[in-house]
Amino acid sequence: MLMLSMNMVISQETFKIMFYNVLNFPDQGPVNRIDNLAYILQDYQPDIFMICELNNEQGANDILGVLQTLKPSYSKANFVLNTSDDADGDQNFLQNIIFYDSSKFILNAQFEVTTIFRDFNHYILKLNTVDQVANPIILNAIVCHLKSSSGTVNQALRLQMVNDLTTYLDGLSSDELVLLGGDLNLYTQSEAAFQELIDPSNNITFTDPANRIGSWSNNLVYLDVFTQSTRTQSGLGGATGGFDDRFDFILTSENLAADPDLFYVPNSYQVFGNNGNNNCYNQEINSFNCSGPEFDFTIRDALYYMSDHLPVTLELQTNESLLNITEFVTTPSYRFINGNLVEETVELAIESNVNQLKNVTVYNVYGQRMAQLEMDALNHLKFDVSNWSSGIYYITFPNRQIKPLKFIKK
Repeated sequence: MLMLSMNMVISQETFKIMFYNVLNFPDQGPVNRIDNLAYILQDYQPDIFMICELNNEQGANDILGVLQTLKPSYSKANFVLNTSDDADGDQNFLQNIIFYDSSKFILNAQFEVTTIFRDFNHYILKLNTVDQVANPIILNAIVCHLKSSSGTVNQALRLQMVNDLTTYLDGLSSDELVLLGGDLNLYTQSEAAFQELIDPSNNITFTDPANRIGSWSNNLVYLDVFTQSTRTQSGLGGATGGFDDRFDFILTSENLAADPDLFYVPNSYQVFGNNGNNNCYNQEINSFNCSGPEFDFTIRDALYYMSDHLPVTLELQTNESLLNITEFVTTPSYRFINGNLVEETVELAIESNVNQLKNVTVYNVYGQRMAQLEMDALNHLKFDVSNWSSGIYYITFPNRQIKPLKFIKK
């Protein structure tokens, strides 16, 4: 039965934000990294998920599949290739993108800001509030990946990239709310690129919501905001120096500290997986030396195998009421022929008053796509799972807000 759900959320609404350098995903091995990412996302469940080092659109679709097993309302921005290297023959295969909970945010537009090396990707999001016509609340999310490596030449390249962003931001209203999530590859606050970002004379001035500005590299004073490297052993890609640098940031525009409509939640900035244990210095993130009360071995092990970076998180909050309008089909009348505990064949019949359900996708519990299938004219589905591993699987209905159906392979 087709229904329209309209819910007003009266209390304060909190939004969870995550930025993550996903290390050449999905091209970089091992092949099961999506399993580790699924575990990480299931644990944090961000409302906005910003990433860099995405290789291709298939990787973006795989991540979206993982998120939609958690909540069908997740969406992604349009995948676009990096344009800043076009003159050099598209040598840079590292892209940025965001994913977001479409029940809370509406993607109004997206733009690419070209630089000498890699694009800044700008996404304009609107809160899905009750009063969004008369009082639209806009959040600008910008994702970036600055030039890596130490030395004056690379510092100058990072500054040139940031100057391009500053010029672009001059075209925005000075009261815009902005998040900048990125792998900034900065070793110290004194570097010119960082000083440009926090320059109070800019049209948009960024602040460090963690309030941990300093000389970060190899400095135990700042270990609580270290994000790289999760590893000391080679063979998994990325850096292998152990835990000693703060490269990954979410910076906020100054007005996010006190805007009445949308604001940063004090003390919510956190490096996901970092227990603040000083014994973790130069160690692998899944080692006993990095243990602590907040992030157990299982989550730190997933982070270790997923990337050489840790994600960065923070929370935003609004006092406005959200209007969660979702067109969905309540779990339709269905029956698993021979039950949903199967050995060889899944057979499903669905009774629905909506237009014919044509395509379905089957995922495992880690969000990996197992099959994409077509239902017959009578909304009947039958497929072979005899070679699949034992476990839980979900049948989902693309582009329809239908709760996934679960079956178990014995």
